[in-house]
Amino acid sequence: MRPARAGLAVALFLLSWGVLHYGFYARSQIVDTPVYERYGEAMTHGQVPYRDFALEYPPASLPVFLLPALGEGDAEDYDRRFEGLLAALGVACVLLVAVVVSSWWAPFYVAAAPLALGSVILSRFDLWPAALTVAALALLVAGRSRLGLATLGLATAAKLYPALLAPIAVAHVWRGRGRREALICAAAFVGVFVAIVLPFALVAPGGVWDSFWRQAGRPLQIESLGAGLLLAAHQLFGLELTMESSHGSQNLAAGGADVLAAASTLVQAAALIAIWVWYARGPANRERLLAASAAAVCAFVAFGKVISPQFLIWLIPLVPLAGGRRGLVASGLLAAALVLTQLWFPFRYWELALEFDPAASFLVLARDLVLVALTLTLVARARPGGARSP
Repeated sequence: MRPARAGLAVALFLLSWGVLHYGFYARSQIVDTPVYERYGEAMTHGQVPYRDFALEYPPASLPVFLLPALGEGDAEDYDRRFEGLLAALGVACVLLVAVVVSSWWAPFYVAAAPLALGSVILSRFDLWPAALTVAALALLVAGRSRLGLATLGLATAAKLYPALLAPIAVAHVWRGRGRREALICAAAFVGVFVAIVLPFALVAPGGVWDSFWRQAGRPLQIESLGAGLLLAAHQLFGLELTMESSHGSQNLAAGGADVLAAASTLVQAAALIAIWVWYARGPANRERLLAASAAAVCAFVAFGKVISPQFLIWLIPLVPLAGGRRGLVASGLLAAALVLTQLWFPFRYWELALEFDPAASFLVLARDLVLVALTLTLVARARPGGARSP
């Protein structure tokens, strides 16, 4: 991408970031920054994560919590520093997308996407693993496979979802450069992840294990596809539902929620395995690598028993990488999912959670079905053809 065009995309992102602080974007916010601030303040006072205080995120997330806590100031100062750090990561995402793909519209899409999703992007640290994930893909398509897998290991140590790309990336290297190089790259991925996690696991094995199990053991969250189906049945047929708060989220109970949670996990696993196997059996080219990577993350989000609005941040820099006509369709579907999310979050979230608000219920289901369609579109896009990646 030309420097002038990249500069315009960055300017659009910063404008979008600024707009999120005004008007309806600034109302009824549900933020996570107070939690992050507690983590950061605890570390500045010498407390060890996982041992001295509970933490639900992997260790490579810690710098994002700690850096804004350094220096003097109150909660407003922490928020300002945290948002500044996130804005820098958002700029990095825009520039990385510009490097990976040649299409002129993709960086501008990423730059404007925060306006479609809303203020949730300001107070979640997910731009950190998102930027690392796109950086890993940029290295892979540039032929820096070992460094790319190592970067993917770092991203996984920040938030676990980038591990979904590892089977695709290793298969890509295997098909293009042989088994030995693929095994070296896989070792780089595992080595970086273990090097980051192991010191904390040695100091506080129970705390680290709890942070991982906390995610795996979550019930059917109220924004998931399974929950959306139950909410629709509640609205249309009077299915009896109850809400229970646990694991830091609001979840559905009764009405077959446990069965749907288990089924969601099985469908999610089957979809991911199908995408990995499908990619491994096809050509190892750039087009398929990027589309399959986006599809894997989208399948994880769409079919999981847990969906939070910030999960869509993961998709913003990945989906436009698909490119071509189908890439445009996929990006349009993602834009629809972002807007459908903002129509009820955060404005109607508590009406949904506490009262099963009809409008919010159907908006949740519509958003989740759009994510399913997006997954299918991304897989359909990754067809044989295109130049082989270096």
